[in-house]
Amino acid sequence: MIFVTVGSQKFPFDRLIRKVDQMLREGLIQEEVFIQTGASRCVPSCPHQAFCEGEQFQTLLETCSVLITHGGAGTMVDAVKRGKRVVVVPRLARYGEHVDDHQLELAKRLHGMNLLHACLDVEQLPQALGQVRTHRFAPFQSNTQVFLASLDGYIRSL
Repeated sequence: MIFVTVGSQKFPFDRLIRKVDQMLREGLIQEEVFIQTGASRCVPSCPHQAFCEGEQFQTLLETCSVLITHGGAGTMVDAVKRGKRVVVVPRLARYGEHVDDHQLELAKRLHGMNLLHACLDVEQLPQALGQVRTHRFAPFQSNTQVFLASLDGYIRSL
């Protein structure tokens, strides 16, 4: 199952939902798809709902074979920690999908770290979906301990 999530922003993300729906209609996606549509106006032809409660969201994330997501930091990090195959289509300010392009920057950064696939042009989503299925991504490595040690050292130096 492919899980598509657009997050909980007040802005619609119709551009992504329309593309996934088009891919379903054209047979470019053969498996089951569930879309969390958020504030989007587009109504896809597959199972969907505006928002998912925490437990439902976690179940969808855990059971999906591929996650197609907006560039929300929490969603991306949660998915790569679980070893999920992730395609990120960042929300872009020029389409009124967010206030700025911070999702684009973060998606590029995580793509560069080989943790996920950043699809910067929604028209390239079919190719991105094909690539993400076979690509060998790097395992997620938390830097929490390094950060905490650094913070501890700084505090002790005061």
